[in-house]
Amino acid sequence: MSTSKRDITIRSKSYSFLISKKAIIVTLSLFLAVILMMIISTGVGSITIKPLNVIKAVFGYGTDSSMMIVRSLRLPRVIVAVLIGASLGVAGAILQGIVRNPLTSPDTIGTTGGATLGAVSFFFFFSDKLSIHWLPVAAILGAFLATLLVYLFSWKNGITPLRLVLIGTGLTAAMSAVSYLMMLTGPIVLAQQSLTFMTGSIYGVSWAKAVYPLLPWVAVLIPVIFFYARHITIQSLGEDIAQSVGSHVQRQRFLLIMLSVALAGAAVAFGGAISFIGLMAPHISRKLVGPSFGSLIPVSAFTGALLLLLADLCGRFLFKPLDIPAGVFTAAIGAPIFIYVLYRSRNRG
Repeated sequence: MSTSKRDITIRSKSYSFLISKKAIIVTLSLFLAVILMMIISTGVGSITIKPLNVIKAVFGYGTDSSMMIVRSLRLPRVIVAVLIGASLGVAGAILQGIVRNPLTSPDTIGTTGGATLGAVSFFFFFSDKLSIHWLPVAAILGAFLATLLVYLFSWKNGITPLRLVLIGTGLTAAMSAVSYLMMLTGPIVLAQQSLTFMTGSIYGVSWAKAVYPLLPWVAVLIPVIFFYARHITIQSLGEDIAQSVGSHVQRQRFLLIMLSVALAGAAVAFGGAISFIGLMAPHISRKLVGPSFGSLIPVSAFTGALLLLLADLCGRFLFKPLDIPAGVFTAAIGAPIFIYVLYRSRNRG
C-alpha cells in the first residue's frame, strides 16, 4: 500500500484501487447518517420511542412492548428501506457509468418497467393459483427478460449507449401501457394491489417476507460490483479508450448491466417500482466524491439508503394517520432533480 497526501492506493496482482481520503470521510459520514436516520425512523410512529430506547430495544434490553414494536414491526421496514435504497443507488451508478449519461437509471432501460409488468402479470394471472411468495420471482424474472429484450434490440455490431437508452425508454412505455391495460380490465382488488406496487411502498414488510430474501442479493452483489469498479470507470471513459487499454467492452458491458439488473430487480421485487432513487443517488454522490467508481459505488449505496429512509419517514410522519407510499415522495423529490440535471445537460452532445 502506498499513500500520498490525498489518496490511498491499494494494489495486488489481480486488482488495484485508488481511494480518495475525501471519499473515505464522505462514506463514513454517510454511514453514520444512515445509522442515525434508522434510529429516528424506527422511533417515529403512532407510539413515539426515544432514540436511546430504540437502541436498547434493538439489542434486547428494552421493555416488552418497545421490543415488540421495534424488532417486529418497525425495524424490518427500516432495514428493507436501506437495502432497497442501496440497491437502486448502486444499480443507477453502474448504468450511468456505462451509458455515460447522468439521466440514465433502471427506470430508463426497462428494468423497473419489466419488474413491474412481471408483478402485475402475477397479480392478474397467478394470484389465485400461487402463493404471494412467488411475487418477487415474477418481478425479478420480468426485470431480466425486459432488459434482455432491450439488449437484443439494441445490438448492432455491439451495443451503443444511445441505442440502449432509446430502446429502453420505448420498451418501458410499452410495458407500462400493458400493465395499465391489465389493471383496467382486471378485478378491482387486483388493480389496487398492482397500483400499490407500481407506486412503490415498503408498508407491511417483515423479516421473513422481505429482509431475509433481499439481504443475500445486496450482501453478495454490491461487494462484487465494488471489485468491478475499475471496469465501470474504464467504460465511463468511452468505448475507444476502453478498447485501447485492453478492455473487453461488450462482454464487460453485458456483465455490468446484468449485475445492475439483478440489484434493481431484487429491489423492485420487494419494494415496488420506487422511482428516481437510481437517478438521484449517483448524481448526488458524484457531486460529493467525483467520478471514480471505487468511491462512487459505496457512496451511492449509502446515499440511496438515506434518500429512501427519508422518503419513507415523510410518508409515515407528515400525513398521519395515513401511510403514504415512499414512492410518492421519491418521485416528488426526484422530478425536480431530473429537471435540474436535464437543464444542466442541455448543451452536451
